[in-house]
Amino acid sequence: DEVGLPQAPEEISDEVVRRMLDRYRVDLPLIDGAVAVVRELARSFPLAVASSSNRPLIDAVLDTAGIADCFAVTVSSEEVARGKPAPDVFLLAANRLTVPVLDCIVIEDSLLGIEAAKAAGMRVIGFDPQLPAASPLWAAEGAVARSLDELVREADVVSLHTPLTKETRQMI
Repeated sequence: DEVGLPQAPEEISDEVVRRMLDRYRVDLPLIDGAVAVVRELARSFPLAVASSSNRPLIDAVLDTAGIADCFAVTVSSEEVARGKPAPDVFLLAANRLTVPVLDCIVIEDSLLGIEAAKAAGMRVIGFDPQLPAASPLWAAEGAVARSLDELVREADVVSLHTPLTKETRQMI
């Protein structure tokens, strides 16, 4: 309504998803080394995706990257009543993993996501190698990682600073 588009919101969303899927077939925008890090983390932690993206995009990225098998659970914000910054998507992921929220560690690259994870009662590692050190993302979160190597180290450190067992450590 604000920009004067005649299509219904669902039509616009479907078109955006279609265009993104077309783009991902040509060039999937992954950080160099990300696939290896996901595989490494999956050896130590059961992993979940809790994303604001549409289900078809989540599935396409994981399948195209060849890492769908690394995730025990995937949740789209389409599956919950409220998207981020509400905690719903993280709470549903933890529920599907059948673990308490206090045993979850969230790796998040946005302020809304950090806010949502904290509202869910989960520990958070802020991650975005593109942001400057003075970014509000880092001010919002104490545990941060600016590279994939730091991310793996930080995940180990965060999980060790709380009384978690190997069976209950989770990554979302």
